[in-house]
This record gives sequence, C-alpha cells and structure tokens, in this order.
Amino acid sequence: MNSKRSLALFFAAFSVLSFASKAQSAPDAQLWLTTPDRSALLALQAGPLHFSDSSDRLPVIDVNDMQQFQPIEGFGFALTGGSAQLLMHMTPARRAALLKELFTTDGNGIGVSYLRVSIGSSDMNDHVFSYDDMPEGETDPTLAKFSLDSDRADVIPILKEILAINPRIEILGSPWSAPAWMKTNDNSKGGNLKPESYGAFAEYFVKYIEGMKAEGITIHAITVENEPLNPKNTPSMVVLAQEEDTFIAKYLGPAFRKAGIKTEIELYDHNPDVTSYPLSILRDPEANQYVAGTAFHLYGGDSGALTDVHNAYPNKNLYLTEQSVGGRPGAATLSIAEPVSHVLIGGARNWARNVLLWNLAADPKFGPHTNNGGCTGCVGAITLDGDNATFNAAYYAAAHFSKFVPPGSVRVGSNELEQLANVAFLTPGGKMVLVVANTSNFAKVFAIGFHGKNLATTLPPESVGTYVW
Repeated sequence: MNSKRSLALFFAAFSVLSFASKAQSAPDAQLWLTTPDRSALLALQAGPLHFSDSSDRLPVIDVNDMQQFQPIEGFGFALTGGSAQLLMHMTPARRAALLKELFTTDGNGIGVSYLRVSIGSSDMNDHVFSYDDMPEGETDPTLAKFSLDSDRADVIPILKEILAINPRIEILGSPWSAPAWMKTNDNSKGGNLKPESYGAFAEYFVKYIEGMKAEGITIHAITVENEPLNPKNTPSMVVLAQEEDTFIAKYLGPAFRKAGIKTEIELYDHNPDVTSYPLSILRDPEANQYVAGTAFHLYGGDSGALTDVHNAYPNKNLYLTEQSVGGRPGAATLSIAEPVSHVLIGGARNWARNVLLWNLAADPKFGPHTNNGGCTGCVGAITLDGDNATFNAAYYAAAHFSKFVPPGSVRVGSNELEQLANVAFLTPGGKMVLVVANTSNFAKVFAIGFHGKNLATTLPPESVGTYVW
C-alpha cells in the first residue's frame, strides 16, 4: 500500500472515530414530569432527549455551568412533632418502607436531605410543651429540670430511623417559644423573653444540642425563634430585632463558644417583608461573628428580597426554612407549577442554600395541632391515615429537587423565559439538572441550550419538569 493511500485511510478512520467520540459525548437528557391532572407524578418520560446543533428558532433557556452561585445544602420538610407522631402510629414495616422512599433515591425514593424540627413543641403538636416546664409561679434558672422526654415517644425515635437510612441528613432546630417561666407573660403564647432569662435561654439551647448529640442526633443549625414577629401561634414568642441581636451577641454566641458547640446560628426565621430585621443584626460586628446567615419564610414579601440581603452581606448564607404550598389532601387536580415557581425556584435563584416545606405529614383533618393557635388547615406533604399515605403537592414539589440535586451541588446560571420559571444546578457527580415550571394554562414549546447545542422540548400546562443530563 503506497504512503498516500495509507495516509488517506488514516484520516478517514480518524474522522469516523472523531465523529463517533463527539456523538457519544453529546449529552442526552431525561425528563421527569408532574402534571396537574396527576397523569404524570414525577414520572420519567419515555425516550432520551437529544441535544443537537439545530435551534428551530425556539425560545431558549440557556444553562451556563461556568456561572456558579451558592452551594446547596439540601431540600426537605419540617418533621413536626405531629408528623413524627403519625409516623410512629404506622406499622413498623410500612413506616420503614415510607422512610426509605423519603430518604433514599432508590427506585421511587425522593432523596430528602434536610429536615427542620421544633425545639419543644410547635403548633403542629397535639399539646404544648417545652423541655423545662414548671408549675405556675415557679422557675428553674439553672435548668435542673431540663429533659428531652417529651420527644422520646416520637421525634427522637423517628430521627434515629431516618439517620440509619441517611446518616448525613442535616437537621435544623427552631423553638416556637421559650419555657413560659422565662417570658414576660408567663404563657406559651405570645409575650417576650425576660431580659433576666437571656442567660438561661442560651443554656437551654446548649442543653438541647448536647442532649440530642447524646442520642446520636447532630443538630446542624438553629434559629433563635420561629417567626419572631408572630405572636398568634400556640406556642409563640415575640423577639424584636434588637432583642435577638443582644441575645446572640451577649449570650447565645458566647455560650456556644464556651461549650465548644459548632451548630450554626441562623437569624430571623420569618418573612422577607422585614429585611431590616436581619440586616440590623448583621451590621452589629459583635453578633455578626456568631451568625452563619439568615433564614426566611415566604408568607409575606418576595423571594427577591433575599438577594438584597445577600448583596449587603455576601459572606453570609441564606436559607428558606419554611413555606406551606397548600392544596387539598388527595385532590384530583394537583397545584404544583405556581408553588414550585414561587417557593423552590424563587428561593434557589435568590441564594437560598436549602428549601424546607411545611410540613412533612398531617392526618386527614390537618392534625395533630395545638388548640387556640395551632394551624387548623396545614396540609402535609403526605396525608397519613394509619398506614395509608396520600402524596400531596408539597411532596412532588420538593421531590423535583431533592431526588436530583444532592447536597454539595451548586446553582449555575440560566435565563428565565416568560411563564417558564427555572433554576439549574451542577451536581457533585457532574450531572446538570434544570427544573422548569410552566405556570401558563397552555403547553410551552422551548429549547434548552447547553455548550452551544440545543434540545427541543415541550412542557404541558401548569406542569413541572426536571431535566437531567
């Protein structure tokens, strides 16, 4: 064979191999879809979606993995005392199966990676308690009577079962109130923390974190007070910005440092319509040194305010620690696109490192809850009636993220299109994840752009899709 022919064959073979290599490296995406008519519930759609050089002149969501934002700590729910109680009422085998589905990604598992628990009772417990309740007129400034016994029937055993499944799950603790004897009104509802009780309340947190650690449960972070500007829940407590500032700077931060506690302190834990609350504390260098960042809910104000706080203090983290997405248990029509757009996409696009929905489980009558200030209409992500589980909007909303975006992922750039809210992530395993919510009442045809190639796709009306490649 002459040299020219050999050279021609070499280049022909090289061209074929080069083309094959490019074809194999071109990413193919998969789509998991949830539709409002429940015909698809986090359902993998048949056939891969192909990226190509064709643009088809469609509107494009361009994903830019070179533009990176906040790391992700997790997605999940509030494990209220009521949620834990309902789980404990299930038969062990059915509970084990449900917890596996919640806390792994095996099969239908949705990979929940972050939980919020109440320090003492929340309004979604069947009764009110703290870990140091005293008879009326008595106090316990040394916390000699402190005990976690009220959580030993449900929250602690459920957390241990969950940790056996996922030992790396992160847990946030939030009190709804200090013990009544520490408060100005000597009541579990409303009132303020007495200035003379600041030291005891700081030690209350220390004892809680150390007590849970002794049970094998690590509390990753705490907030000082759930919804500190809301006195209407039972339990609840008003903590004004200056009070929280003083408490962290003079009492809680030093108490954690003295005890060697690494649990993070998150500010505020309320709506972004009053960003002056966390900003005023972050401006105080004495408090700032102890603070990891600010926690928000979304019952008032807009998620865009989180970015304002980030821009003011970019070295402090942001968290979305509570939001209910509503709906009716077992409703034939699943309202999912709007809550995904508003809460999960809105939170993540505005620097939230986690998004936690309220709450994990409730019974068919929206219980258990406390009287005279308990939430009488809070729908669980799961409705539990004995061993029967019904999965509601919050379950699927969180699952579109938690199943595909593990802790350690990072949010990356993506442009938003009209009625196609979206957010993109790069996972530790190198996968790209794009969650898109079609909030319109008609199907939307668009393209996903990535590294100069495009993928044409369609989302049904009021539906949510998670694309992975």
